[in-house]
Amino acid sequence: MAMLWSKISAVLPPNEEQFPLQFSDKVESSVVEMLKRCRQQLYSDTTRSSRLLNAQIILDFSWEKLNTGTWRDVDKEWRRVYSYGCLFKVAALCREDPSADEVLQAVKTCDMGLLMGAAIMDDILQVIVRILQSEVRKSTKDEEECEHSQVKRIKIECPRVPVIKEELAVPRIKCPSLESFNTDYLLPLKPVILEGIIDHWPALNQHPWSIEYLRSVAGCRTVPVEVGSRYTDEEWSQTLLTVNEFIDRYILNKDGVKASGYLAQHQLFDQIPELKEDIRLPDYCCLGEGDEDDITVNAWFGPGGTVSPLHQDPQLNFLAQVVGSKYIRLYSPEDTDKLYPHQSQLLHNTSQVEVENPDSERFPEFAKAPYLECVLQPGEVLFIPVRHWHYVRSLELSFSVSFWWS
Repeated sequence: MAMLWSKISAVLPPNEEQFPLQFSDKVESSVVEMLKRCRQQLYSDTTRSSRLLNAQIILDFSWEKLNTGTWRDVDKEWRRVYSYGCLFKVAALCREDPSADEVLQAVKTCDMGLLMGAAIMDDILQVIVRILQSEVRKSTKDEEECEHSQVKRIKIECPRVPVIKEELAVPRIKCPSLESFNTDYLLPLKPVILEGIIDHWPALNQHPWSIEYLRSVAGCRTVPVEVGSRYTDEEWSQTLLTVNEFIDRYILNKDGVKASGYLAQHQLFDQIPELKEDIRLPDYCCLGEGDEDDITVNAWFGPGGTVSPLHQDPQLNFLAQVVGSKYIRLYSPEDTDKLYPHQSQLLHNTSQVEVENPDSERFPEFAKAPYLECVLQPGEVLFIPVRHWHYVRSLELSFSVSFWWS
């Protein structure tokens, strides 16, 4: 760890004068003065406890601002203040020969800045967290083999795969041209499974995604996790865990308590670029109206049995399966009245019906709604047209990537 600070200081501005701290008048002058004090301490000799204390004052004050009202109403200036607080705390933690626990705390602090803050100084928190990660990997290399038997056991469990009737099966096509996909599926808004279009992904060949691989590139990173088998359950909630904690608790079930958790978020690939480099945007997204920056990429990682209730989304969707398999059922928006959407504004895009165990007395019309279904296997991509209702159940340990586009 002795060389860690020299690596971090090398990516910081060389002196206090070149360290930017510009804010609008929305940020109180007293906060700006505290930020300047933290900056001055970064380039001078002072106690570690004083550096940590001042950084924590910045974090505590800006955290209150981030949690006042709804997230969309939070001014970006306060998100930037929070990121600066994270930067100063990381510097304080790593300045003097940090312990392994302090390095992990610094990684978590960077992640909180990446998740809750805004980019500062050419995304310096992303640069620093990569430096910290490489340090963590050095110290954890020897621990990687201890769980292989558990991982193998999970991989060979045979899921109960539903039998798909031919007349209900989502059609399949191998590598269609852009023109034929546009004419036959995109314009008429018809679901289809595309085969052979992501075979070149590193996630499927050079770096096959697995529990071991995810631990190696992201194990110490803190990410949002959905707790509960489906988001409509009363006990469903969200929390922050490291990827290692999520795997131990919800995939390997190391604490012996059977629980459901799902890593489902759109920031994962921005937060962990190593994973983003393992995937590619489907070529067919070029048929959309927006540009590449308008495409939302989501990660979905969780154990077998995790369910996304029947719901619809306001954009087109390519759901790419990388690890494991999923059972998926699709309904046309034309049959919305037979699917009994929730009346509340919050869940108006979600059906009240439990698809594989419907209550025919409460929802008598549901059985009359026509549908298509499939089992999506690794390497396959399902095109889900805009506002098409879809129900998803993981049949086994699963990692999927979805692309929402217009």
